[in-house]
Amino acid sequence: MMKKLSFGLLMVFFVLTNLNAQQRKIDTIMKLGNVGFKLVCNNKNDDKNYVTVSPIGFSSGSRDVSFEVKGRIRKAEVDDLNGDLFPDLVIYVYLNGNDEKGTVVGVSSVKNESFAAIVFPDIVDDPKLRTGYKGFDTFMLMEGTLMRRFPVFTADTVGAVRTGMYRQIQYKVFPGERGMQTFKPVRSYEFAKQ
Repeated sequence: MMKKLSFGLLMVFFVLTNLNAQQRKIDTIMKLGNVGFKLVCNNKNDDKNYVTVSPIGFSSGSRDVSFEVKGRIRKAEVDDLNGDLFPDLVIYVYLNGNDEKGTVVGVSSVKNESFAAIVFPDIVDDPKLRTGYKGFDTFMLMEGTLMRRFPVFTADTVGAVRTGMYRQIQYKVFPGERGMQTFKPVRSYEFAKQ
């Protein structure tokens, strides 16, 4: 009887710990040198979450910025993505579901005085890159560029299966319309993951 009770309590603890890990609050500081960002998000809702980004080491007139994201934040990183020698923040957001579809929210430092958005394109808008895309995204920064990797599927319809190949897309930040900065794909290739 005692073993069953102990096992039951252990299972309840495991389930509660697992649920808590899935809803982990984000409260972190990321810097390049003495300048960077504080990122705070409760990360509780699968559909939408409120995010606050605060400047660290910016001029005294800079202010926090708050916005809503659709999905949950998994990770964030800082690097100089536009080559202006000021830090930029990328936030990796994943939508609810089993397909791990991710997107990126970019925040750029404007001369360490204010923030500007960096627009990330939706992969479904690019016929070449979306072919075989079903999600399962991973993102990372590498030497001032953003890398996106996902498994390639046989078709974009129900019942698609993995081909064994992965597609990697390299994005760089460029000036866009009306002064907005935009991530643009500069290179993509497929490889067999071993």
